[in-house]
Amino acid sequence: MAETVTKTYTLEEVSEHRTTGSSWLVIHDSVYDVTKFLDEHPGGEEVMLEQAGGNASESFEDVGHSQDARELMKDYLIGELDEKDKVKSAKVKRAEELPSSSNDGGAFWNWIVPGIIALGVALGYRYFFATSN
Repeated sequence: MAETVTKTYTLEEVSEHRTTGSSWLVIHDSVYDVTKFLDEHPGGEEVMLEQAGGNASESFEDVGHSQDARELMKDYLIGELDEKDKVKSAKVKRAEELPSSSNDGGAFWNWIVPGIIALGVALGYRYFFATSN
């Protein structure tokens, strides 16, 4: 079986591709040529051009792309970022690495806090009208 050789690019090389004629992005240390996808991007080409030529990992994750979008990315992959330019940032994690909200007790707090606020409003309303009579 033949070994697959992955092309590597430096951030300097990626930074040269930030126009509608040639747009490259780095997302999680992978380099993508998204030039042909600019017109198809649901958020518009301007969103992608703002990130073109640089590391778009954080912006990509902030938007919360679907699994379908992540699969579509494979069509635009052209290589990997050179080892000396890879950013090992704890801030930017892949969505699949993030803890699921069902395990963090978030659902409980999403109900209890509004419930306490509603109870306080109801008691305040009752007190206000009980003292005004």
